[in-house]
Amino acid sequence: MIRIAVTGPESSGKSTLCQALSEYYKVEFITEFARGFLEDRNGIYVQSDLDEIGKGQLNLIQSSKENLIISDTDFSVLEVWSQYKYGEISKLIHDLVSRKVFDLHILCSPDIPWEEDPLRENPHNRDELFEMYLTSLKQHNKNFIVVSGTYSERIEKSLKSIDLL
Repeated sequence: MIRIAVTGPESSGKSTLCQALSEYYKVEFITEFARGFLEDRNGIYVQSDLDEIGKGQLNLIQSSKENLIISDTDFSVLEVWSQYKYGEISKLIHDLVSRKVFDLHILCSPDIPWEEDPLRENPHNRDELFEMYLTSLKQHNKNFIVVSGTYSERIEKSLKSIDLL
């Protein structure tokens, strides 16, 4: 089983890339547990909800029966967001991000135009958040690549890296 996580700041092309990878490899991709969680709460949440989101995402990943798992998020999202918004990280999130859940993390650069979404919060801080993701992946010794540029450039680089696994 190979597990791939697509991560990065809001509106950096994660879901679009997951959809393309899913179609190419003919597997279902794992959606963000957070999206449904937050939609049910009209986007309102507190720090402890991030732990619930982490548990929900882990459950989705662990329950997949695919030989190739493509996840539209990873736990660094929760770490970065918790640190950025609340100034601290829970023990659970620290534990989740420290685990070796994924074989490859694909970090999406925010070099594409911002797309409005009712759940998105930070259109002006994407570069700062990207650097936080990069730091997290390095600190936790994750195997990762950075994708940027056009849609096709992102897909091509991702496919090459996945195929090497």
